[in-house]
Amino acid sequence: MLQKIRYKIAQFMVGRYGMDQFSQFLGFLCFALLVIGMFVRGAVINLILLLLLGYLYFRVFSKNIAKRYAENQKYLEIQSRVKQLFSKSKYRLEDMKTHHIYRCPGCGQKVRVPRGKGKIEITCPKCREKFIRKS
Repeated sequence: MLQKIRYKIAQFMVGRYGMDQFSQFLGFLCFALLVIGMFVRGAVINLILLLLLGYLYFRVFSKNIAKRYAENQKYLEIQSRVKQLFSKSKYRLEDMKTHHIYRCPGCGQKVRVPRGKGKIEITCPKCREKFIRKS
């Protein structure tokens, strides 16, 4: 009986797009809005939840695979930029304990120098301009 149901579902999904990373993100977002909606009563949250859920099901059952694939690629590109932004911020926060970062007054290049060395003369690696800063 259970295998018969699985077979019917598999047959239904033939030629349809199914789940991808963007659909998983939409599902997580729907779940988060559902939890928020339990604590905050409001028609706006419920409306947004229903729209997102409808879009999620539309994507999963869509037969326009090329269009859904392009949407997923755009989502992955945006996700990559956001991850890169946060990883850079994390690295900068860890690096602030041991180094200063100054901008070259000539070309604007960022120059990283160690902390605790007093006043030092810094040479820009890009334009070779020299400037003095406290480290």
